[in-house]
Amino acid sequence: MQINGGVRFCEPGMKASIRAMHVQSEILGMINENVAGFDKVGYQRKEPVVSAFTEYIGIHGLSNTVDDQVGRIMVSKNPLDISMANKGYFQIQTPQGVQLTRDGRFKLDREGNLLNLEDCKVLSDAGMPIKLPVVPDNPAQVIVNSKGKISVFDKNSNQLVDAGYLGIVDANGMAVLSPDVKQGYNEYSNVTLQNEFLAVKPVVRNFEANRQIFLIESTNLQKVISQLGSAN
Repeated sequence: MQINGGVRFCEPGMKASIRAMHVQSEILGMINENVAGFDKVGYQRKEPVVSAFTEYIGIHGLSNTVDDQVGRIMVSKNPLDISMANKGYFQIQTPQGVQLTRDGRFKLDREGNLLNLEDCKVLSDAGMPIKLPVVPDNPAQVIVNSKGKISVFDKNSNQLVDAGYLGIVDANGMAVLSPDVKQGYNEYSNVTLQNEFLAVKPVVRNFEANRQIFLIESTNLQKVISQLGSAN
């Protein structure tokens, strides 16, 4: 007869606790990012998405989705600040390619190109950079209607000259027909601080619960190792 002895340690139990704490930490990071973006123009809150396999694969099963609801629209003193009362995105030409943004804080260069704050060109509905045919003396001479049509006052002819339409699209790149553009307004984030603070509580509770489980398992393991050592 042969008797086999030893310690059987349930490693997946501690691993599961560590994975769960890691996931909760990442979710808490998203919530903190939303809170930090509360006063940012054009910021859209992130919503964590936890897949059914996150319990086994950890943060690799965690993703996020963007809340595309319209944020808080407030009056601006700059006539080149543009916002949208409906869902949609401005198209910006960047060194990394075309990017979408809700931040409509624009400006003009000396040549009449419409730029964002990072000096990237704003694109029209034809996919081309918007350049005004006449460089205005005052930004207030630029008129943008609710459909995103840009016109500029020509003092030589005393008439408005069309400069094209803003290239406003949805998240899939399809043109938005009724963006309800508002000139002289900024759109701040769609984050509600009260909801973000309420979302923190269950995340912290889950983290603490998994932390306690980890500590209990760790303590029990130390006791077993200590008893085996004293037995020798």
